[in-house]
Amino acid sequence: MHSVALLTASYAKDIERFSLLSESIDTWLTGYTRHYVLVNDEDVPLFARFASDKRVIVPASRYLPKWLWALPPALQFLSKRRVWLSLLSSPVHGWHIQQILKIAGVLNAPEQRVCILDSDNLFFREFDVGQYAGAEKTPLFVTPKDIGADHPLHGLWLRTVDQLLGIKQRSFPADDYVGNALVWDKDTARAMTAQIKSATGLNWVLALCRKKKFSEYLMYGHFVANSPAHLATHRVTEDSIAVSHWDDTPLDRPAIEAMMRAASPEQVALCIQSYSSTSVDDIRDVFRLSSRDRRAPSLSPDHMGEEAQFEMPKAR
Repeated sequence: MHSVALLTASYAKDIERFSLLSESIDTWLTGYTRHYVLVNDEDVPLFARFASDKRVIVPASRYLPKWLWALPPALQFLSKRRVWLSLLSSPVHGWHIQQILKIAGVLNAPEQRVCILDSDNLFFREFDVGQYAGAEKTPLFVTPKDIGADHPLHGLWLRTVDQLLGIKQRSFPADDYVGNALVWDKDTARAMTAQIKSATGLNWVLALCRKKKFSEYLMYGHFVANSPAHLATHRVTEDSIAVSHWDDTPLDRPAIEAMMRAASPEQVALCIQSYSSTSVDDIRDVFRLSSRDRRAPSLSPDHMGEEAQFEMPKAR
């Protein structure tokens, strides 16, 4: 078995969602060594309360190059988004920085495998992530032939990924590797960044800063798919361990409860995208009620009044 870490890139506006994610990890997850939390330098004090023996808060500047620096918040009155400046590229925004930090975090982690968790994920069942992510082959989630040439986002991202990786031939529909609770292998990520440098002639961070419109998940997936050697070290699966809500429609509590009830036994995580504007309080209430119910002792019909051990089915 390979060592497994968790990694989250977050920021101040997502702190309530991250709080719920960290609570769910502490409640349900085993099999990992550390949870690395990468945040903007000015957000480190806000996230300090989540630090523990197994959770490390890492300032973004530790992994970003010196030529890329954050514009102080007080000077960002012309932009609603966090801005990073560079003399080598046009300004870069927070979403791009988070993608760069995820890649850098995997490259710098002592562990061989990293499960990447965005702040809008949470776990609601017992899950040994070490058994899942640390096995001989790295799980690689894919939705086959899901990206059409005219897809407004993924189609554009994939064309950028092809340029970054030097992939010359592309046919549509193409496979989609975007998902939740995805696992990366460190050696594969290192080979991917080396391929970016080979294809672009640039340091991988600079290449991403100049391109901007890309997806780190599409890049990892298509790098693996186009490398027979690395594909052989991955276990391709169409089964996600997360049940997800990708729409921008807000969910109420009954809808959240329905999502969790509809999850297959192998689905242990819930992701409701933050842009859906679903109430974090509603998600938290459903999560805590579910956790309480699942952890509560059951009563044996043959021994009324005596507690019977409640046994959670483990995800495979």
